[in-house]
Amino acid sequence: MTINKKLDGSKLYAQVNGRIDTVTVTEADMILKADLDKVTDLTLDFKGLDYISSAGLRLLLSLQKQMNKQGSMKIVNVNETVMEIFEVTGFSDILTIE
Repeated sequence: MTINKKLDGSKLYAQVNGRIDTVTVTEADMILKADLDKVTDLTLDFKGLDYISSAGLRLLLSLQKQMNKQGSMKIVNVNETVMEIFEVTGFSDILTIE
């Protein structure tokens, strides 16, 4: 898993590649939350995300909860596999997916 971040003032854009699962979720959590306290607009680009496990879904819930308090979060470029996971788990109803 790799995460490429761009911080522009209060906007954070993060491109996530690979898998977010029990092996990578701790690293993903540290990387994504490192600058989050000063962010009001978070965009997660999942174009290169191949798979997300329940551990990754918990991370998304945590990010969404924090961003609800300080701004907004959206997820873009979701592939069919990840979108199916979001739909089956109900995450497609609680996340902003474009």
